[in-house]
This record gives sequence, C-alpha cells and structure tokens, in this order.
Amino acid sequence: MSDVTFPKKEKLKSKKLIEQLFVEGKSVSSYPIKLIYVKTALPTDASIQAGVTVPKKNFKSAVKRNRIKRLLRESYRLNKGLVFNNSDGTFAFLFVYLGKEMPKYEAIEIHMQKVLQRFLKKLNATHEK
Repeated sequence: MSDVTFPKKEKLKSKKLIEQLFVEGKSVSSYPIKLIYVKTALPTDASIQAGVTVPKKNFKSAVKRNRIKRLLRESYRLNKGLVFNNSDGTFAFLFVYLGKEMPKYEAIEIHMQKVLQRFLKKLNATHEK
C-alpha cells in the first residue's frame, strides 16, 4: 500500500463517463456514502477513476459541500488500496454523500471502507456466477 496519492489521471472528469454512471451504473452504499460504479474503458492508464459529489439540496453552503468532498477524497485516497489490489478491470466510481449533517472524518473513513468492501463483495459475487 505504498501508493496513497490521488493523481489527476485517477480523477473522474469526463462528462460522458459521468452520464454513463447515472444511466448504466450499479451502486452499493453504506449510509451516508453511496458508491455508483460502472465497468468501462478509461481514456487514461489508470484502473479506476473516481469522483465525489455532495447534493446542493442537502448543503446549501458551498463551503460545507467542499469540506465534505475534501473528506471523501482524502478517505478514498487512503483506502483505495483495498480496491486496487483486489479488482481487475477498469471502473469509474462516483461517491455521493447522502447525509444531512456535517460528518466527522472518522465516520467518513469507516463508511468509505465499508462501501469499498461491499463493492468488492458484489464484484466477486458477479465473477463467481
């Protein structure tokens, strides 16, 4: 687990890919984090591109939304080794924060780990069929 960076090539920025996520994507969640993912060919050599989003409906203040997004990105950065080492194929990830109150980092970290483990379980279940 030496690579704990979140370089530009791993950031989900493509509008087409984001639209594809909402149309074809499957999801797993561990409240308050929902992971929408889709197996797809990525334009870069990264195996996973990830993005985060916080609904404006729940947090009117951009400052609060940005803080939550920063917490989500940090938690993903530290825990992405779980997925990188245990999955094959290329995926687009979108983490959506569903909560209505400001989270603590510790809670985000716990739920990020749970949601990534659920993703791997779902992935392994589909491979075994």
